[in-house]
Amino acid sequence: MEERRRMQIDAALAGERLDRALVDEAAGLTRSAVQKLLERGMITVNGKPATKNTKLKNGDVVEMTLPEPQEITARPEAIPLDIVYEDSDLLVVNKPKGMVVHPAPGHTDGTLVNALLAHCGDSLSGINGELRPGIVHRIDKDTSGLLIVAKNDLAHHGLAEQIQVHSFTREYQAVVYGAFKQDSGTVDAPIGRDPNDRKRMTVTHQHARNAVTHYRVKTRYQGFTHLVLRLETGRTHQIRVHMAHLGHPVAGDPVYGPKKIITRLEGQCLHAGKIGFIHPRSGAYLEFEAPLPEYFTSFLRGLTPQE
Repeated sequence: MEERRRMQIDAALAGERLDRALVDEAAGLTRSAVQKLLERGMITVNGKPATKNTKLKNGDVVEMTLPEPQEITARPEAIPLDIVYEDSDLLVVNKPKGMVVHPAPGHTDGTLVNALLAHCGDSLSGINGELRPGIVHRIDKDTSGLLIVAKNDLAHHGLAEQIQVHSFTREYQAVVYGAFKQDSGTVDAPIGRDPNDRKRMTVTHQHARNAVTHYRVKTRYQGFTHLVLRLETGRTHQIRVHMAHLGHPVAGDPVYGPKKIITRLEGQCLHAGKIGFIHPRSGAYLEFEAPLPEYFTSFLRGLTPQE
């Protein structure tokens, strides 16, 4: 059965390219899925067929028609999963560092989706088409921690709505460079794509979305600080961008950190340790935690506490 979605463009998205805006704003849609819909004429702006290069204006009305999911082409793989919670509607998985969430060019096997197909079989939502069954939100390849997976369309819709209104509880832990004078604080700085490098995000007021990160100091070390961070919004690379904006990039971050990265971390020292949400069927609030993984605790053991 087809699904229809409608969204009105606000000033923050004015001037943005249509396909990029939809990937950022429409929960559960990938860039390739958006481009396929555009090619098929299933996305309109103000009632007229659009292309991926269509530049949006404040007040534009975008309408999408999502077809029935296509047959899944990713292959099941018997990869062990650390499942924190599971019922007939959803599961919460603790993703290890280094695992890609969904198949993409260069990463067609060994992903979380491949593992989920083996674990769940046909019991996964297919709203986003063939390559991301059940995936409602994602975390970066080199970020460890908790991720929710929908087993059916009811769960997928309910969870996606919570993501869009930023009602999830999402708490991370990170080790960042430098010392914080204050014990806690808030970064309220809009994030958009870096005009000089479209693969990067940056703090900007040009075609940006509001982004708010709350943080508190857990432990101070010589040259580093262990932080607990809570997301009020969920922008791409939000914690990594906000910490770099403060002058305290996440340790090991190859994109936003210093050129001389900490190679033994093999990516940023960032862990999605707590997640909370309203169950889309029962209406009950659920909250789960995942302990710090070995790569994180090992790095902490090598640091010297600040006196």
